[in-house]
Amino acid sequence: MKKLVVLTGAGISAESGISTFRDAGGLWEQHRIEDVATPEAWARNPELVLRFYNQRRSKLREVEPNAGHRALVDLEKNFDVRIITQNVDDLHERAGSSRVLHLHGELRKVRSERYDDLIYDWEGDLLPGDLCENGAQLRPHIVWFGESVPMLQSAAQLASEADIFLIVGTSLQVYPAAGLMAYAPRHIPFIYVDPSPQVNWELQQMPNLIVLAEPATTGLPKIVELLGEKTM
Repeated sequence: MKKLVVLTGAGISAESGISTFRDAGGLWEQHRIEDVATPEAWARNPELVLRFYNQRRSKLREVEPNAGHRALVDLEKNFDVRIITQNVDDLHERAGSSRVLHLHGELRKVRSERYDDLIYDWEGDLLPGDLCENGAQLRPHIVWFGESVPMLQSAAQLASEADIFLIVGTSLQVYPAAGLMAYAPRHIPFIYVDPSPQVNWELQQMPNLIVLAEPATTGLPKIVELLGEKTM
């Protein structure tokens, strides 16, 4: 069974009603990055950071996977699908995708601020005084700006094993995630689905590129049909 590696970004979740960070009206217009998504912000004002992520976790409980998420599940009938997502929501898992790697962390998990390997599932609000088993404050299990991306090596390994590389709902402007296709074999098919595709330098080097300028909810069902009709 061919391995289909999928890189997803904020666009696929936006269609379920989750605000993106970079678009007009997005989260960064309401909050400065420096105030809610950096280690320095956590050190300076942990209450604000916790409130920001508590609001996002609450919003996540109100939304559902969309047709784009479900189309990726359909692809598992004929492919070994491995999803690498830049999103911190759990919509891929709730749709039924069985193998999802989260590059930037997970909103429904928290971890110790001192012991990175102490990670816990978390549903409600996270508050000052919520401690790990070793007595350290719990923080969002999110990769903040300025922090390393622990899952990057695993994602690069997946990319290197791809027979088909599918990119969905991402501007391809945020590195290192935007450079992952450079680890994939150059000769394989690359498919880019986004309503406003921005083909970055890495993707420009790929000779077998298909670009579909559509949202994930309409574009991905077409890709499922396309991949079902022909051997790529």
